[in-house]
Amino acid sequence: MTVKNRSRICLTVSCCIFVLALVLSLFGLGINQGIDFAGGMAMQYSMGKEVAQSDVEDVFKGMNIDAAVTVQGANRDEVNIRIKDIATEDVQTIQQRFVEGISEKYPDVTQNGEVNYVGPVAGRTLLSNAFWSVVIAAALMLLYIAIRFDFSSGLAAVLGLLHDVLMMLAFMVLLRSIIQMNSTFIAAMLTIVGYSINNTIVIFDRIRENEKKTPGDDRVTIVNRSVKECLGRTLNTTITTLITIVALYIMGVASIKEFALPIIVGILSGVYSANMINGYVWAMLDEKLSVGKKSKKVKAKA
Repeated sequence: MTVKNRSRICLTVSCCIFVLALVLSLFGLGINQGIDFAGGMAMQYSMGKEVAQSDVEDVFKGMNIDAAVTVQGANRDEVNIRIKDIATEDVQTIQQRFVEGISEKYPDVTQNGEVNYVGPVAGRTLLSNAFWSVVIAAALMLLYIAIRFDFSSGLAAVLGLLHDVLMMLAFMVLLRSIIQMNSTFIAAMLTIVGYSINNTIVIFDRIRENEKKTPGDDRVTIVNRSVKECLGRTLNTTITTLITIVALYIMGVASIKEFALPIIVGILSGVYSANMINGYVWAMLDEKLSVGKKSKKVKAKA
């Protein structure tokens, strides 16, 4: 099997994941948006002693409220509660009723816990800002790489970034039962944009060096050699980073997990695209541009 065929298989696998996520979204099983995007209320209370999650959930069931409860803290004596789709005027009432209900089993509960409310308008604004942040970052990277290398390299790198962002979004759909998308996802996404482009630039720099050393070789051969030469560096940096992020995911609280899991997906996707896709996309684009330039010169001479 040729390298070009393997790169097509990799693109096909990615497209299948994107299509699966899209189909699930169309059937109402899309991204599980947290309160940062969907709007709602987050409450955090110290219970004074180790707390059972079921006790807190029972209080909200008695209030006919669907709440996501997480127990945290070194002594498992704190609870984080998230409630979607509530009006501003209901915040104080819910808080008061919860304290009254939970005080029967946990009399030492903090009377005034930490409460945050996000309206749906603020959530849409955050989503819009995230979209434009990625678009502006991609445009500036395209401009820089086109100047530093060539336009084909810039376009291939930006397409690789788009692949990684879409992969993170796709896995947010596939893993919707274990993770919500909140503002930490935006931080994770922008982190991966920077991390992924760094891997791609290292490989493109080696491609440029090998082009000068062996100008007679075809582009796919040069890409294959460059990827192999950078493989050791890529594996070392990726494994080192993953050890830290996986440890954060395993030992971290819910808010840390919401950041760490997309980062893990993004790192793996970035390594995958940088080594198996981006260079071969560059080879295809550069070959087409070269053929187009040659045909224009022939027509001009004729």
